[in-house]
Amino acid sequence: MSILTDLNLATRPFRNRVLPYLTATLLAGVAALLVVVCLIWLKQNSDVNKIQAERINTANAEISRLKGEGEKVQQQLTPDQKAILSASHRLVANKQFGWSRLFADLESVLPGSVSASRIVVNNIYNDGAKIKADLELAVLSRDYASVDTLIRNMQNTGLFQPELRGQDLQKSDRMTYSEFTFRVIYTPNYQPSAASDVAMNTNGGDR
Repeated sequence: MSILTDLNLATRPFRNRVLPYLTATLLAGVAALLVVVCLIWLKQNSDVNKIQAERINTANAEISRLKGEGEKVQQQLTPDQKAILSASHRLVANKQFGWSRLFADLESVLPGSVSASRIVVNNIYNDGAKIKADLELAVLSRDYASVDTLIRNMQNTGLFQPELRGQDLQKSDRMTYSEFTFRVIYTPNYQPSAASDVAMNTNGGDR
């Protein structure tokens, strides 16, 4: 009977209330510390966002100012000066264009029964980070099926955007053929350097 009395914990109820209070206080302190850390972190992020927003606004204001000054300068230019400026921009783009690469890409899409008779460069310009060329291309072929193959080959490369503009029937003593004229937008798939190729005249040339 004495053994059962010793094991009966109900006869000796738990009287230590300090430990629960300490645990609750500790948890409350940790929670408060986390709240303070979060508030500090949010304030730092808010300050950083304000600084970035101020920098963006300052940069936009500077861009607008420079753009306005550029427009004023443009308005003050004479027609001859505007023509020289436009020609200089085209010359820079022309020197950056890979002509040898253009001919190699064009050669790769020409079917055996089609030959290029004329290439005229209408314009070279920058489209974002890419350089593009607006070309007039004339090819000779005895049948339209071969020309249709040429169009599909161009489109499949992603380098050429061909648009058929005309067909001119040609006859000789030995054969009858047609000259097909295209407008082609050519976009090389690389970034050429200014010294990589020798520039051609932007007025065009024959191949």
